[in-house]
Amino acid sequence: MNEPYVWDLHHADETQVAVVGGKGAHLGALSRIEGVRVPGGFCVTTEAFRRIIKQAPSACDLLDRLSRVNPDDREAVRTLSARIRRTIEGTAIPDDLAAAIIRALARSGERAAYAVRSSATAEDLPTASFAGQQDSYLNVVGPRAILQHISRCWASLFTERAVTYRHRNGIDHRTVHMAVVVQQMAFPHASGVLFTADPVTGNRKVATVDAGFGLGEALVSGLVNPDVFMVRDGEVVARTIASKKRAVTALPAGGTHEVAVDARRQEQPALTDAQAVRLAGLGRRIEAHFGRPQDIEWCLVDDGFRIVQSRPITTLFPVPESGDRHNHVYVSVGHGQMMTDPMKPLGFSMWQLTAMVPMHEAGGRLFVDVTARLASPASRAALLDAFGKGDPLVRDALETILDRGDFIPPHPDPVSGGPPPAGAPDPIATDPAIVTDLIERSRVSLAALERDIRTKSGPALFDFLLEAFEEHKRILSDPLSIQVIMAGMEATWWLNDKLAQWLGEKNAADTLTLSAPDNVTSEMGLALLDVADVIRPLPEVVAFLRGVQDDDFLDGLAKLEGGPEARDAIEAYLDRYGMRCVGEIDITRPRWREHPSTLVPVILDHVRNFEPGAAGRRFELGRQKAHKKEQDVLSRLRALPDGDGKADETKRMIDRVRTFIGYREYPKYGIISRYFVYKQALMKEAARLVRAGVLAERDDVFHLTFQELHEVVRSSRPVDPQLLQQRKEAFRAHHALTPPRVLTSDGEALTGAYRRDDVPAGALVGVPVSAGTVEGRARVVLDMAQADLEAGDILVTAFTDPSWSPLFVGIAGLVTEVGGLMTHGAVIAREYGLPAVVGVERATRLIRDGQRIRVHGTDGYIEILP
Repeated sequence: MNEPYVWDLHHADETQVAVVGGKGAHLGALSRIEGVRVPGGFCVTTEAFRRIIKQAPSACDLLDRLSRVNPDDREAVRTLSARIRRTIEGTAIPDDLAAAIIRALARSGERAAYAVRSSATAEDLPTASFAGQQDSYLNVVGPRAILQHISRCWASLFTERAVTYRHRNGIDHRTVHMAVVVQQMAFPHASGVLFTADPVTGNRKVATVDAGFGLGEALVSGLVNPDVFMVRDGEVVARTIASKKRAVTALPAGGTHEVAVDARRQEQPALTDAQAVRLAGLGRRIEAHFGRPQDIEWCLVDDGFRIVQSRPITTLFPVPESGDRHNHVYVSVGHGQMMTDPMKPLGFSMWQLTAMVPMHEAGGRLFVDVTARLASPASRAALLDAFGKGDPLVRDALETILDRGDFIPPHPDPVSGGPPPAGAPDPIATDPAIVTDLIERSRVSLAALERDIRTKSGPALFDFLLEAFEEHKRILSDPLSIQVIMAGMEATWWLNDKLAQWLGEKNAADTLTLSAPDNVTSEMGLALLDVADVIRPLPEVVAFLRGVQDDDFLDGLAKLEGGPEARDAIEAYLDRYGMRCVGEIDITRPRWREHPSTLVPVILDHVRNFEPGAAGRRFELGRQKAHKKEQDVLSRLRALPDGDGKADETKRMIDRVRTFIGYREYPKYGIISRYFVYKQALMKEAARLVRAGVLAERDDVFHLTFQELHEVVRSSRPVDPQLLQQRKEAFRAHHALTPPRVLTSDGEALTGAYRRDDVPAGALVGVPVSAGTVEGRARVVLDMAQADLEAGDILVTAFTDPSWSPLFVGIAGLVTEVGGLMTHGAVIAREYGLPAVVGVERATRLIRDGQRIRVHGTDGYIEILP
C-alpha cells in the first residue's frame, strides 16, 4: 500500500527520509530487523505536507521571512513561528488526501487507537536527533481526530523550539518537510528508553535501560524517576530502583491521563533483570544494523518488547580508529595545545604529518595513544609525572583507568640484550648565546623554505612539502632545543620546590621570571602597545578604525592624515606576527595577515586604556620586580643554616631560568611561521584548481586531507561535491561535541578531578599557574575579536593560545577552562605578572559575564563574589 500521500510503514527504509521523514525511515528499517517487533501503521508522506503549504500561500511568505530573521531575535522567531502554525492548522485537508488517509485507517481498523507522530526530514540524523522538537500524540481514536492531529503534527515543524534547534544546526527551514507516522497504539505494562552506550560516560560496552510503568510519557515529561539498569556483556552490572508513584495510561475513549501507582507496586522494578538483558540484546542488534549507538524507545506488552523509535545518540564523542580489538587509552592533543575546537581535514592531517608522535583523529580533534607507555612500569611513572605537571586532570583520569586494574594489563619491560641505553646528555651551560644561536638556526631554515617553495606548483609542490615536513620535524626534535626548553622548566620547578621548602614561598618562580628575555609571545603582546602609541595621536585614524568592517582597511588608511604612519606600524607588526591567529595549529584558520581586522578592536582598546610608552614601562617594571624578588630571596636564604650555599645555588638557578625560560615560546612561533608558508603555497594551488574547474571554491581544499588534496592535484579529477558537503556538515556537527581530556577505545570519556578539600565551599578549582590574588569584573570572552576589555578586568575564556597575548597586557587576571603549568597562557600570564588559574572545568558557563570574582593564582581557585 504505497500511494503518493500514504505509505505502508513496513515499506519504508533509511533511503526514503525525503518521503517519510527520519522517524518513518527508521521505523521502517527497524521492522525489517530479525527479532525486532514494531507496531504496524502507515506514513502520511512529505508530499502531503508540501501540498498543504502550497495551498496556503501566506505560509510560503512567512517561511521566507522566518529564514531571514535574526535567530537571536527571540520575539520575532516566536511571533513568526506561531503565525505559521496557525496557518497550517487552519488549512483544510483536501478531500482526496483525507480519503487516502481514511482508506489506510480502514485497513488497520478505523476505530482502533493510534499514535500520531511527527517525522521531519531533518530528524533522527546522525549529527542532530531533533528529539522532542516536534509534537506527537498518543491514543488518538477515530478518523476525524486522527486528521486533526496530523495537521497538528505538520504545524509542529514550526514550534519555537524546533525553529531554534534548526537555526543552531545550520538547517534552512525551507528545506525541511514533515511526514506523519500513524501507528497502532501499544498499551504497555512498562516502557522507557534504552541507550546502547552509556549516555553519561560514553562507554560503548555498557547499555543503559530506563524503565517505568505504563506509557513512556511519564518518563519523558519528568513525572517520575525511572528504574535504571546498566547491562554489560549479558548481565546487569548495576541497578537503581526508583519509587514510581505516578504513571501515564491510556483512556478508553482516547487520550491519556496520569494515575497513581498502587503503593504495593511503587518500589517494584518495572523490569526483571532477565528482561533488561533481553532488551539490551535487542538494542545491540539494532545498533549493529544502523552502525552506531542508538537511543531506543521501547514498550513491554504481554512480556514482548515493541520498539517504537530508534535514533542515533548524537552527543557521544567518536572513538579514534585503532585497527584492532585491543584496549586503548587516548589523551587529547588539543588540551595540551590550548585549542580544543574542531579542526578541518586539511588542518588535522597536516598536524599529523608534522607531529613527532603518531596522532589519531576523532570528532575533528587529535589524540595520542598512550596505552603502551601506561602498560610499561618503566615509562608509566614518567608519563604520569609529566601529565601531572602539565594538566593534573589528565593524570587523575589516567590513574582512574589504571586503578581499575583490568583495562590495561601491565607489560613487563623488555630485557635488552644490547648495550645499556645512553645516559642523559651533559647539562648545557647557562649561556644566552645558545638561545641566540637556536633562534638564528630557525630563522635561516624558514628563509630557505620561503625561497625554495616559490618555484613549486602542482605535484612537485607536494613532493617538496613532504620533504619540508621532515625538516620541520628535524627542527622540532633538535636535541639542543629540547635541552634548552627542559633547562628552563627544570629550573622553574627547582626554584618553586626549594623556595617553598626553605622559605615557605609558593610559586616564587612566577615573580623571578617576569620580563625574561627572548619570549617572542610576550614581545608580541607588548609590540601591539607600540602600534597603539603610533595611532593614539591621530584622531582621523582612530575614528576610521572604529568603523572598520572588513579586511581591506589598510588601503583606506593611506588617504588619512597620519594614515601612512599608522599603516606602516600595522604592516610592520603583521610582518613579524601576521602568521598567528586563534586556533593557529589548524592551518585552515585565517591568519592575522589574511584577516587583519581581528586586531583592530585590540588596538583601539590599547589606545583607550594605555598611556604612551606603556610597553617599555611594563617590561622594565617586570624586570625590576624580578630583580627585587631575587635580592629578597637571596637575602633571606643567607640568614638560614648553610645559607650561603643555598643562596649560591638559588642564584645559579635564577640565572638559568631567566636565560632559558623565554625560549619556551619560540619553537611554536617557528612552527606557525612555517605553517603560514605552507598555507600560502597551498592556497595558490587551490586557486589554480578553481581556474581549472577541479574545485568550485578555493576554501574547499580545507575539507580535504593533505593526502586527498595531493591526489586531486596529481589526477586533476574534479572533487566530489557530495564529499565536500558531508565534510562541511561533519565539521559543523563536531562543534557541538566537547572533547574529553582522556578517551578509551570503549568510548568512555574521562575528565579527571582535582580531589582537593582545601578550598572554600562553592569555589571553582583549577591549576595555579601564576601567583597572586586579584578581584575584578569577569569578562567571559569566547571570540577574541569580540573582546571589550577595560583595565582591571579578569579574562575568562575556554582557552588561550599565543594569539591571545595582545589581550593580556590590558587585563588584571586570567581564568581558562583548558591549560596547565607550562601551556602558553600560563607562561605569558607569569611573564606579565597576572594572577591566573587554568583548567577550570566549565568556567565560561559557571561564571557570568560582568560578575565580580576573586582569582587566587597562588592557590588555584576562584571565588564568585556577591
